[in-house]
Amino acid sequence: MDDTLLAGRDAVERLAWNEAREAFSEADHDQILTPSDLQLFADAAWWSGYPDEAVDALQRAYTGYAEAADKTAAVGVAVTLAYLAFRRMAVSVGAGWMAKVERMLEGEPESGGHAWLHLLRMAEALLLRGNLDDAIARGDEAIDLALRHGVPEVHSLAMSFKGVALLTKGDWQEGMALIDEATAAAVSGELDLRAACEVYTNTIAAYGNLADYRRAGEWTEEADRWMHRHSLGGYPGVCRVHRAELKRLRGSYAEAEREARVASEELERYQLLDSVGFAHYEVGEVRLHMGDLDAAERAFMRAYEYGRDSQPGLALLMLARGDADAAGKAIAASLARGADPEAEEGSTMNALGRARLLPAQVTIALAGDDVETALAATEELDRIAADYERTAFEAAASTARGEVELHEGRFAEAATVLDKAWRLWREIELPYESARARLLLGQAKAAAGDETTARMELGAARSTFERLGAVLDVRKVDELLGEDAPRPAGNGRRVIKTFMFTDIVTSTDLVGLIGDDAWEDLLRWHDRALRSTFAKHRGQEVRHTGDGFFVAFDEASDAVEAAVAIQRRLAAQRHEHGFAPWIRIGLHTAEATPQGSDYSGQGVHVAARVGDIGEREQIVVSSDALKEAGAIRFPVSEPRSVTLKGIEGPVDVHTIDWQ
Repeated sequence: MDDTLLAGRDAVERLAWNEAREAFSEADHDQILTPSDLQLFADAAWWSGYPDEAVDALQRAYTGYAEAADKTAAVGVAVTLAYLAFRRMAVSVGAGWMAKVERMLEGEPESGGHAWLHLLRMAEALLLRGNLDDAIARGDEAIDLALRHGVPEVHSLAMSFKGVALLTKGDWQEGMALIDEATAAAVSGELDLRAACEVYTNTIAAYGNLADYRRAGEWTEEADRWMHRHSLGGYPGVCRVHRAELKRLRGSYAEAEREARVASEELERYQLLDSVGFAHYEVGEVRLHMGDLDAAERAFMRAYEYGRDSQPGLALLMLARGDADAAGKAIAASLARGADPEAEEGSTMNALGRARLLPAQVTIALAGDDVETALAATEELDRIAADYERTAFEAAASTARGEVELHEGRFAEAATVLDKAWRLWREIELPYESARARLLLGQAKAAAGDETTARMELGAARSTFERLGAVLDVRKVDELLGEDAPRPAGNGRRVIKTFMFTDIVTSTDLVGLIGDDAWEDLLRWHDRALRSTFAKHRGQEVRHTGDGFFVAFDEASDAVEAAVAIQRRLAAQRHEHGFAPWIRIGLHTAEATPQGSDYSGQGVHVAARVGDIGEREQIVVSSDALKEAGAIRFPVSEPRSVTLKGIEGPVDVHTIDWQ
């Protein structure tokens, strides 16, 4: 047997996916691989980040098994191909593979292949058609067949999906028991890697939907550790989306945005497109909370393009822009799907989905003086809180009740329920929601004539909003406190950051050279490449400037490493594919004043001007940034003194030799 082929098999056993892919690729040029080796080749390609190669190898494996009349093996491969097609939102392709499975098994004796078929039908009923009863019935059949024919992957996946269906129906205790049992099999190592990943992600999503954020966080970290131990690519992107949501809820906005942007990159690369919209939605939520409404809108629309209903974020964005009528219509349209018993199959929304939208409907309805709608939404939240027995739902219902009481002028009642609400939010460590309830409590106290307590509550809310970077909420509190004069966030608090400005050189000429469509494609690639590098080196994207970025780093050394990584990545792209934009990068370390997600001060202006003096492929770094970075591993030019536009006095700068 060929040594290269043996090396590939050995590398798979060691989970050395890149090594295995290279070995199988070489062997594939020299000989005809067996279907089983093609499956191993597919695993190696997938887990090392080459999903197209994986699909190609699987299709060839299917053909080989079919020609050898090995129907059981052919069914297993066809099920995987159907699953991957559905994940990349190629529904017709997935349906085609599903039809192949059905034809192969027609008239055949019952086998493990039938267990896989029933699992596939269950997933189609649950995820594509939204028919919960059909999904549960098919899940029971899949579980029974899996037990009889010894297919542990089908057994655990069917239990997991059945648990999701029961949770969605409202039978959450039974549903979570099944999900936990399925997860135990994944933890124990009984399942193959893809099945285990699916079970893990189902578990995380289930606890998140149930608003049990502590357990969702624990399972996210456990799944992440497990995937790293097995050197798995792709699925960590799904975990990153959940981690981004949890970080956002905990108030770590910059970290949440970094996780979400990296997740979108990973998910797109692996064509797990059904999850990409959730990553973009998280970016939108962060930007909305930080007052960057234009960026929030762009993110929400990207989420919508990928099939994620961008509510309640998009409706709250409309409200923030002062259009309560449009906001009310938008949130009502989303909720209407869950209230229409005659709606088409797959379009209804479960109680947990409605619980995510109803608090926003209360706020939006009251902004438009629609008390009837707000009260109906509040009563539904009360029912959900009673049914699901979760602190987050109780806190949301209490906050909504307090908003209605406040709007209706029952200030004492509002204060009582809002005091309970902010404490419940604090108990489960959701700082933004807690601060918002305290803001409402302050308004209720002020309306009742208790000015002293009102100012204390509003001050406490402002402190939290300021720490989080929730600019619009800080402004609202300042208006209520009568402090209309602008003041810097943090009462003048200053921070030291290393600021990076990037810019595509001669971008106008490039547009004329390659045309508008190609330019848009190039910009999207440029943005993805740079954002993933910022995230890897702990950079906080402050602003996207059209053909460049403004980024802040806590450590100057991280900024230097990121700048070099960007230039090297672009150079590699030019070498391998013939073209990539030329950019210049400027770095400067200085004090600045945080302004929500932005920064202000002379140091920011200096950093921008340092970036302006660079030429294509240059990294220009100020002496201040270089000193702060310490000993770096790249050659640096001698300093030169430059005069920067609008900056008084000369500034010493260097260039970094990154090549």
